[in-house]
Amino acid sequence: MKNRKLHQWVWKWHFIAGIISLPFVLILSVTGAIYLFHSDVQNEVVAKIQTIKVSEKPPISYQKQWEIAKKHMKQEPDAVLLNSNDEDATPFTSGRFSHKKTLFINKYTGEVTGTFSPKDTWMHSIRKLHGELLGGSIGTKIVELIASWMVVLILSGLYIWSPFSKGIKGIFTIRLKEGKRVFYRDLHAILGFWMSILLLLVLAGGFPWTDVFGANFKTLQQLTNTGYPKTWNGKGLFSKQNGEALVLEEMVWIAKNQKLKGEVTIGLPKNSKSTFSVSNKTFPLTEQKMLHFDQYSGDLIKAHNWSDVGFLMQGRMWLMAFHQGEFNGWNWWVMFFTAVALTVMSLAGLLSYWYRKPQKKWGIPKAPKHFSVGYGIVLLILILGLIFPLFGASLVIISMYSLKTKLTYKK
Repeated sequence: MKNRKLHQWVWKWHFIAGIISLPFVLILSVTGAIYLFHSDVQNEVVAKIQTIKVSEKPPISYQKQWEIAKKHMKQEPDAVLLNSNDEDATPFTSGRFSHKKTLFINKYTGEVTGTFSPKDTWMHSIRKLHGELLGGSIGTKIVELIASWMVVLILSGLYIWSPFSKGIKGIFTIRLKEGKRVFYRDLHAILGFWMSILLLLVLAGGFPWTDVFGANFKTLQQLTNTGYPKTWNGKGLFSKQNGEALVLEEMVWIAKNQKLKGEVTIGLPKNSKSTFSVSNKTFPLTEQKMLHFDQYSGDLIKAHNWSDVGFLMQGRMWLMAFHQGEFNGWNWWVMFFTAVALTVMSLAGLLSYWYRKPQKKWGIPKAPKHFSVGYGIVLLILILGLIFPLFGASLVIISMYSLKTKLTYKK
């Protein structure tokens, strides 16, 4: 049997946290569902820039295209993406993430067909709204705080709903004939139960992008040496200067002979001592590699496989890819369903509250005035507060306000 007082106390705080978080949760779920289509939007824009007419003339060399790219890019290109489609212009890129810029060169004429950046589509605003509520660093921290409380909402919701009042039948049955309040309550509870593990996975995939948790996680990776190897991106690796450097055409031939799966990119040398770096983006992640070659001799200096990546980074990359629906079609549909289900579940919770709320009152559930939280609950709260620092900070603020209110009342 449940501790009745504990149930009332958990229910009160689940309710308060849910009402406060609800507007933000709806924003995150709706924008998350929309952003899953960003590849389609981006590909449509890129196709207009990248598609070229096939010429009877042979393509100009990659080296010549590289030289053209240098002249037309403010920041020197740091990579070239290999493609085997005769109707595609050659993409040269510079920068990373939202600052990444791609310039496309017609391989037959040497003309620049256009440039593209993630900022060039309206999906960039959707991503900013999803990740930071269009509020910069402050917005990012608000999203992190809400995501932290969502973990608490899921755990507390599971406690409130179990043991099931109708046994095993309760996790499948939505009561349709007992009024709107019961219908929406069941819809909220049953969706929450079946989605709980999936929602926790989705949240885990989003936390690495956050400011506070994300920074702490990176520090933990460094301390435990469980991130990428130091030489993964070529740090500490050097080419032996000996004669003329390879022309890009030769490096392309070497890269293609590696038979890498997926999207293959050649990282271009930044100076006379750095290396060519060949990498691929593909799924499963275990097929990804990073190879570094001497820019003068073409000799392989360092080869990294996915197995060289630390387990914390492997887990992080898997969860982030899962969060974005990148594991083929099944993952995309799972994420889209999750976003829609979270929206429905949130609205069902709101409607259930609306139908039970007394007029002109908030209808906050009552909790026992005299109640001692057990050591297990205190320990769980402390652990969550340490893992999610912004959640912990919010608890301190709430506790201080609550204590101040009690002191004022006693006076």
